[in-house]
Amino acid sequence: MAAISHQRVRGRPAHPNGPTFLAYTPDGTKLITAGSNNVIRVYTTGSDGEPTNIDDCQDSNTALAASNDFFIAGAEDGSVYVYSLETYLYERILTRCTLPIRDVALSPDGDWAAVASDELEIKIINTRDSTITNLLRIKDLPKPPKHLSFHPSGSYLAVSCTDGIVYVYNISTEEPTLIKKYDGLIRRLEADDEKSSKAIWHPDGRAFAIPTATRDVQVVSRDDGEKQRTFSGGHMGDITALAWSPNGGMLATSASDRKIVLWDSRTQKTIARYDYSGVINFAWHPHDNIFSFVTSEGELFIYPNFLSAENLKILQQPLQPAPFIHDPLSDTSGNARKNLVNVDLLGPQSGGEEEDFVEDDDGAGYLEGLNLTGFVWTVDQDTHHTVTVEFYDREQHRDFHFTDPYLYDKACLNESGTLFSCQSSGENPATVFYRPHETWTARADWRTQLPAGEDVTSISLSDSYIVVTTTTGYVRVFTLFGTPFRVSRQKSSPTVTCASWRDYVLTMGNGSVGGNGCTRLLYTIENVKRDEVCQSEDIVALTDNAQIKSVFFSDNGDPCIYDSSGTLLILQHWRTPGQAHWVPLLDTTTLDRLAGGRKEESYWPVAVAQDKFHCIILKGGEQYPYFPKPLLSEFDFKIPCTTAVVEESSNASAGEGPRLEESFVRGSLMLSLLDDLVSATNASHGQRTELSRREIEVDKVLLQLLNVECREGEERGMKALEIVGLMKDRSGKMLEAAGKVAGRYGRLLLQEKINELAERRLIGMDEEDA
Repeated sequence: MAAISHQRVRGRPAHPNGPTFLAYTPDGTKLITAGSNNVIRVYTTGSDGEPTNIDDCQDSNTALAASNDFFIAGAEDGSVYVYSLETYLYERILTRCTLPIRDVALSPDGDWAAVASDELEIKIINTRDSTITNLLRIKDLPKPPKHLSFHPSGSYLAVSCTDGIVYVYNISTEEPTLIKKYDGLIRRLEADDEKSSKAIWHPDGRAFAIPTATRDVQVVSRDDGEKQRTFSGGHMGDITALAWSPNGGMLATSASDRKIVLWDSRTQKTIARYDYSGVINFAWHPHDNIFSFVTSEGELFIYPNFLSAENLKILQQPLQPAPFIHDPLSDTSGNARKNLVNVDLLGPQSGGEEEDFVEDDDGAGYLEGLNLTGFVWTVDQDTHHTVTVEFYDREQHRDFHFTDPYLYDKACLNESGTLFSCQSSGENPATVFYRPHETWTARADWRTQLPAGEDVTSISLSDSYIVVTTTTGYVRVFTLFGTPFRVSRQKSSPTVTCASWRDYVLTMGNGSVGGNGCTRLLYTIENVKRDEVCQSEDIVALTDNAQIKSVFFSDNGDPCIYDSSGTLLILQHWRTPGQAHWVPLLDTTTLDRLAGGRKEESYWPVAVAQDKFHCIILKGGEQYPYFPKPLLSEFDFKIPCTTAVVEESSNASAGEGPRLEESFVRGSLMLSLLDDLVSATNASHGQRTELSRREIEVDKVLLQLLNVECREGEERGMKALEIVGLMKDRSGKMLEAAGKVAGRYGRLLLQEKINELAERRLIGMDEEDA
């Protein structure tokens, strides 16, 4: 395409010749520029007046990033400074490196700043509190980093290094974790080269674009690292800058061929060219039709009405999808541009064996299901939905997607298949659809419709049955291939949710109004195969004003709930009628990572498996996991026991006792859960061996606790003997070891009483006393 005639804007002398940088504030009210001199300029959007100058800054600025109330600037002397946009004054030094700064980047919420220098590491610093406790490091890079780029979610950081390799890190964990390494995408460049090798994330977060050695721009998928569409043939020189439009519908690039090229993201075709030389950095206005850029001569160009009327229509559309070769977000015909919905995880969750779902209740018509098997998501395409099912283990299962004319709004996923349901609409009744992952017949998926006037309130899926609860109070149970197995009416209505594991079904509904004026949640657990009721209309243990966030079964088949207070509870002895009680496994508000208010985050439950809580970390005020593919985190269980009071004179081991006490309570709970499972099922040899191992582990913890009590002094003898009495070992080995511990500390009276206890237990007198 030949250069189109545009009204040429005049440059503003902003800084001397040399590298020049600019950044808009996220709200678009201000534009900041920095260059090789010691003056930083702040321009007000829409004003033709002189900019506000911030004088006596550092010389030779090399990087710039802005939030709404402050901005940071890095320099060749290795320092990164913070400036206020309220007072237009220097505030503080954010960090200092020994070598020149090459790039800085702010997370979308402005809480974290990533700093790249000629050192072989990257610092990620909390902008609100830059103490050492709020500092993450990406260490041991083979070559210095040149560019940094935060993912729209703030959970990933793309790093382009001078050795021609791009690294993508997950920074939502305790320590940054390398998740992808891309070699051969970019050329090797010096850190101060005006040419660009920066990876820029598409606004939908599913891919990034990056300049290649062939002067093209390559789009790369975030999830699998595959190359997608390419923007090619637009430049005769090396690319110096690139940026997506705010909605991702267009891409702008500049190069040493004196051209700014505008591309249509959907077609990868050039739609406009602008003749400007020496452009090294530019930025789209976050909301308006304004485009600003700076040159190597220190000039600033603010281009109002940058887009033509035709191209402005693209900018005014909602968020557009990243240009994939085979994109499940696009209509299969590929003939029409589709709007990408910002997919949130909304609504209540229904559980099943390794299964949960999230229902969208805002009318957009999309859903997501997420667990350790994979996840389900859909996009509203106006007349239909596009559903995608992706798996974490792609050797075991193959991803698939399909066009959904039924507008499914709930989904369940496990190792056997995927379950969907939709509400009634007009003359079309509510529908349930099941698709198995593998079958030995040509077609095994099935679809059934509910009676007229009956809608789905929740669904769940296990290895044995499909459960559907409805607005009429019915609990409908189907076999995996569609045979109606049982229909009953739930006592507590309306239904809130359901979950299932093997032959067990848990339903939860509203009961009577409590003393606080709120409805009590009641749950029932049944074995539908044996037609037995394990728990009937028992109360769900919630604190005042707490709400259920998730209901699901653990990997060993124990019911779990996660509430709005951040507490994970598991149901103990639930197979015995009237004996079940909810036990807290973890209070997430007490996690060490939240101590001192260093982080503001919450957790979206995914599963309880392998003695860990698997979840998604939600940063800041987020309520739902980000789209498209959130990363899973895991935390060890920690039962909220009493907090130890540590005296000033105590040594470093003062907290050992409370830690061991929590370990004992937790170990005893896990032992009890496994004992119930082994007793109630046809347990395998491995399960019985694990039960014996856990019994020994609990006694070992008690032995360690005994050691602490003996060390503290003779006056702790009563508690020490009580601890020995809690040991379950019947062989006598643990009691013999306990006696030796008491003897080692010279607690001879305690040792004598332990030996007496061992003798009574040996002849069975201890059991008779009990």
